[in-house]
Amino acid sequence: MRIPHARGQSFLATVLVIGAIIATVGVTLLFLANAFLGIGYGYRASVSSSAVAVSGAEDALLKLDRDPGMSNTSYNISVGGQTAAVTITAGSPSSGEDTVVSTATVLGSRSAVTVVVGVNLETDKVWIISWQSTP
Repeated sequence: MRIPHARGQSFLATVLVIGAIIATVGVTLLFLANAFLGIGYGYRASVSSSAVAVSGAEDALLKLDRDPGMSNTSYNISVGGQTAAVTITAGSPSSGEDTVVSTATVLGSRSAVTVVVGVNLETDKVWIISWQSTP
């Protein structure tokens, strides 16, 4: 005795199982794509914040080269739509040396550059003693 509609029932079960497998693979690929995009945006933000911080430090070095007797100052500089906060501290860490700190934050990624420069006010010479980047 044959059960009516048995072939249709097994076909329906097979289609449901295959559909569930396809849906699982699709959801997995969606999560992986989202994770890879997040990693890409994070990397881009990190590189951008580092570039903005370096630009701020280089701007401060240019200002010190033009005016080695510059006193303590803080200012913001816009670089490519982002902002670097720059601080120049005269006589730090010791006499005849100045410290430049430039910080930038892009999409939550913060970078800082600290530069210690030597300054000779008699000859108006400025030279880099150390350059330290902090991602």
